Amino acid sequence: MSRQSISFTKPNDEWLKAQVDNKEYSSKSELVNDLIRQARKQQVQIDWIRAKLEKAENSGFTDDSKESILVQSKSLLNG
Repeated sequence: MSRQSISFTKPNDEWLKAQVDNKEYSSKSELVNDLIRQARKQQVQIDWIRAKLEKAENSGFTDDSKESILVQSKSLLNG
């Protein structure tokens, strides 16, 4: 595992410390890694939505019902 040195603003550092103090995480490193994992997962979802929007914009209209589109979207988000 790569070791890094990073600096936080005072409010962010206090929030990180509070999460560790509340036993939500065992260390700041664990918390930061979890936040990065969440951001990466969110980026995958954003990229999927963006690709769907671009495809839709380029293809015109769809025959899918709004319920079908909603089910497909929720399926991806709930992974």
